[in-house]
Amino acid sequence: MAELYVKPGNKERGWNDPPQFSYGLQTQTGGPKRAPLTKRVAAPQDGSPRVTTSETSPGPPPMGPPPPSGKAPSLLPVGSSPASSVEPTGFPVIESEALIEDVLRPLEQALEDCRGHTRKQVCDDIGRRLALLQEQWAGGKLSTPVKKRMALLVQELSSHQWDAADDIHRSLMVDHVTEVSQWMVGVKRLIAEKRSQSSKKETNEEKSEVAVDNQTIPGFQEAP
Repeated sequence: MAELYVKPGNKERGWNDPPQFSYGLQTQTGGPKRAPLTKRVAAPQDGSPRVTTSETSPGPPPMGPPPPSGKAPSLLPVGSSPASSVEPTGFPVIESEALIEDVLRPLEQALEDCRGHTRKQVCDDIGRRLALLQEQWAGGKLSTPVKKRMALLVQELSSHQWDAADDIHRSLMVDHVTEVSQWMVGVKRLIAEKRSQSSKKETNEEKSEVAVDNQTIPGFQEAP
């Protein structure tokens, strides 16, 4: 194929002169022509702007914090207490804060009732514990949950509900031991003494009723 690009020999030239190439055949038999790089591309007819490939290609996700959502975070209302100060549901709820007089007066009265039936040493120890309770209450060292439960304990004690009063005493020792450990021992002993005193009184009343009933039966006579 190389012979097509070489012209026939020139008889006037020497034998060692280089051959003459035919450049016209090269342009005629060449490959497809490329468009010149200086040609401008026509604008689109619909008037929409052309978007380059770099503008449409997806890039990396934007960095930074996520956009704020439509819901605002829920905040505790002003004056509301945290969940740790909420009283357990096992006991009735007292709305207003208990007063020191409403708690100490029934406890002192219960102690006076026990003095004639309990040893003096035990009563004196209970009295010292109650004085310590009064001192800490007046000094602001007791929290509101402790005051409310003590008010409930006194109500149960006055109603002779010994089991309920003892349950409140145990709940205070479990949940607020650092506040009540110094004087709650006296309250526990007072509950036990009142329970014992009440049991003895009920037993004596039952015996008296039995004796009265026996006297009313005709022909019945008690053994000497």
